[in-house]
Amino acid sequence: MTQTHTLAPPLTPAIAWCQALQTKLMAALDAAWAILERSDDPAEIRRARDRAKAVGEIAAMARKVALIVPPPKTAPAVAQAAEAPALPAGLSLEPLTAAMAPVAAQAEHARRALEKLKGGRRGRL
Repeated sequence: MTQTHTLAPPLTPAIAWCQALQTKLMAALDAAWAILERSDDPAEIRRARDRAKAVGEIAAMARKVALIVPPPKTAPAVAQAAEAPALPAGLSLEPLTAAMAPVAAQAEHARRALEKLKGGRRGRL
């Protein structure tokens, strides 16, 4: 199993707001779902569907608001640590680099073939 470990973003007011709103919206959807499961009354089912629709609209607007907020800036040392993890003593990347050389050569060959197909013009096939 391969897992990627990423650093959790710092908890900003915007992230805290999004998490709190998501919890409320999930609770509202659960309540609407419970009404749909237990009721046969068409009026009550209609109200539950309307609530679920409203929750979806609020969630869509919350996503838009969350995208407006700029991502938190990380310190350069943290970013470098995430990009190049330290290797234990006695290990090196040289065997991996040597094994990947044929793949890199093949990728270069494919890039040149594509350029040849384009006829030297940029962006046209």
